[in-house]
Amino acid sequence: MEYCNIFEGVWVYDEAARPLYGEEDCPYIYDQLNFDASAVLEMLRGKRMMFVGDSVNHGQFFSMVCLLHRIIPLHAKSFQSNGSLSVFKAKDYNASIEFYWAPFLVESNSDNAVAHRIGERVILPWSIDFHARHWKGSHIIVFNTYLWWMNGASLKILRGEFEGDREVMEMVREDAYELALRSMVEWVEENMDPHNSRVFFTTMSPTHWRSREWGGDPNGNCFNQTTPIEDPTYWGEDSSKSMMRVVAEALSSTTVPITILNITQLSEYRKDAHPQIYKK
Repeated sequence: MEYCNIFEGVWVYDEAARPLYGEEDCPYIYDQLNFDASAVLEMLRGKRMMFVGDSVNHGQFFSMVCLLHRIIPLHAKSFQSNGSLSVFKAKDYNASIEFYWAPFLVESNSDNAVAHRIGERVILPWSIDFHARHWKGSHIIVFNTYLWWMNGASLKILRGEFEGDREVMEMVREDAYELALRSMVEWVEENMDPHNSRVFFTTMSPTHWRSREWGGDPNGNCFNQTTPIEDPTYWGEDSSKSMMRVVAEALSSTTVPITILNITQLSEYRKDAHPQIYKK
């Protein structure tokens, strides 16, 4: 079987307005790309799956929960949200799917799950245990962090603690990003068993904030966009290739394998795929 890179290619428009047949009506169709919630829950039996990061992983967490919960009886599932941590449990499987809000992965002044719109963001790139104590014991972790780093060319770095003696310095964004990713890698190598765990890192999700980038309204954005970008060379201005290189370098050689989910290029084409006003 030839290798298929699911992160490269083009989007193909389906001309049909409706399915020409129902999958359940055709006895010959291969059961390849269908989502089998029962099979996934069986794979998660006795395990803890954790999404860690910002709103991108928050959305992925809820997507996973929505895919699984529909086959679980009401009495056999629970959902609880407390501050930065949200937990969905499938009781009969002794499995949990969780999300932890940490937009920088490391400690910052934007860590409040609700009140995090702060003008001057400050991070502690060496301080990951503040959050990571909530991840210990996970069998599967999906990390992401990007957009919160893009406030400017540099970030404010705190030496010390938020409470007490403190020294604030500025650092080039890419250097600070690398420090945070190195802290993540160090924690993974110390706390995740490569023989019975999986670790993933999801790359940046494009913003599509300016429709002029794809030849649209000079004052518009992705709102009400209904078709993908067809230019295969398109790359948005807010998607930093230098930050992508930092990811590649920081995660290239780790004692515990970290699988990079490179969603960026194919997502660049999908200006029509943002939840927009429907996300809340």
